[in-house]
Amino acid sequence: MTKKTILIAFLAAVSLAARGQDVRHPFWAGQFYDGNRERLSAQLDGFFESLGAVPAIPGHIEALIVPHAGYVYSGKTAAEAYRLVRGLAYETVVILGPAHRHGFEGCSIFPKGGFESPLGVAMIDEKLASDIARASGFGFIPEAHLEEHSLEVQVPFIQKVLPGARIVPIVMGYPSRATIERLAGALAKSLPGKKALIVASTDMSHFLPVEKARRLDLETAALIKDLKVDALVRKVVNGENIMCGGGGVAAALAYAQKRGRARVDILRTADSSEAGGPDDRVVGYLAAAVTTGQEEEEFSLSREEKKELLNLARNAVSEFVKKNGIVPFETYNPHFLSPKGAFVTLKIGGELRGCIGFIEPVMPLGQAVIQAAVYAASEDRRFPPVSTRELPNLSYEISVLTPLRKISDPSVVRVGRHGLVISKQGYKGLLLPQVPVENGWSRQAFLEQACLKAGLPPDAWREGAEIFVFEAIVFD
Repeated sequence: MTKKTILIAFLAAVSLAARGQDVRHPFWAGQFYDGNRERLSAQLDGFFESLGAVPAIPGHIEALIVPHAGYVYSGKTAAEAYRLVRGLAYETVVILGPAHRHGFEGCSIFPKGGFESPLGVAMIDEKLASDIARASGFGFIPEAHLEEHSLEVQVPFIQKVLPGARIVPIVMGYPSRATIERLAGALAKSLPGKKALIVASTDMSHFLPVEKARRLDLETAALIKDLKVDALVRKVVNGENIMCGGGGVAAALAYAQKRGRARVDILRTADSSEAGGPDDRVVGYLAAAVTTGQEEEEFSLSREEKKELLNLARNAVSEFVKKNGIVPFETYNPHFLSPKGAFVTLKIGGELRGCIGFIEPVMPLGQAVIQAAVYAASEDRRFPPVSTRELPNLSYEISVLTPLRKISDPSVVRVGRHGLVISKQGYKGLLLPQVPVENGWSRQAFLEQACLKAGLPPDAWREGAEIFVFEAIVFD
């Protein structure tokens, strides 16, 4: 940057500070997006028209997660999210973006005036901006907004899908847990009762080889989808290369959780190589919708996904038995990156040959299947390790578990639907949902057998043992 440019920027910042009611003029028009009104409008229309049918997203959309690169790279991805709110009754859009060019602590909230784009001026919702500032304690730092593109590139999209909506532009400086929590809390205090939408502006990983970037971005997408806010905050605060706007994303997710049962739908993932950028230094992009007010989503697996997991278990056992090795876990499927409890059951000629798994969701589903398959073949103490000659005769069954739910009334146990965990004084036994069906047990026999599996007396379920139920997707 030349001395003349620095002087101009400084004078503009001083002017903006002195006249906070003034309009911020576009800094990146003609670079990140077209500076001509007609061409920009046509470009945005083209993005929306290039997409298929608008997906049905249950619940109320509290926030969108969108990229902020040049439109040629990320415009179509952003359009995937923005089209969901086109023409809806939102009156204000709170834009959360990271600071790329001015370092500071906390957040800067643009208080008055408006943001100009080639499509016109989006006016600031001054009352809501003041409310958020008061609730958070964050003020206005003019330099943070002067050249910041993460907010600016969102304005034309907002003007296109929500004409007349006001905005509250917020730049987050160095992300910290305290800053993220303060912002989320202020949003939760200020937004209820208002027709407001949050837009969290972020790109994903930066400047990695394409395959590595895609794997990392899918792992991040899984954290977002599963609302793992603490894990995201930890990674963002540690400066890990997952999202440049991770602080705003975490704040938006935390806000949605404060509003009720939250859900995230990942709408699209992409990267700069798909638009002709080099594949050895890509930037990742993601579009997502954050909603509340819907029923809890039932986890499911498609026929193809079940087949892929069975092949993964089969390959894991073969690799371990033949070479004492572990197959690598590589996937682009967010379902397989979501932590789940899972068991793998091995049989030969219909007879049990090994069964081990994980009750709790301690690792991604794909990794859990690999590990459980290896343990079932080598660590089940009821059987010797599987030998090479047995491999062709093995059959595989996988059970993907829902989280445990403690119950106080044993009568709610349903044979064929529920699995059981019985626990008392350090003893614990588990039986999968298919076990009582295969053995023709009644509910009482099921409870008694779970006690025996734990090494407890068969009537321990009546005598103070804790009873947990779970459900499972079982397939072979």
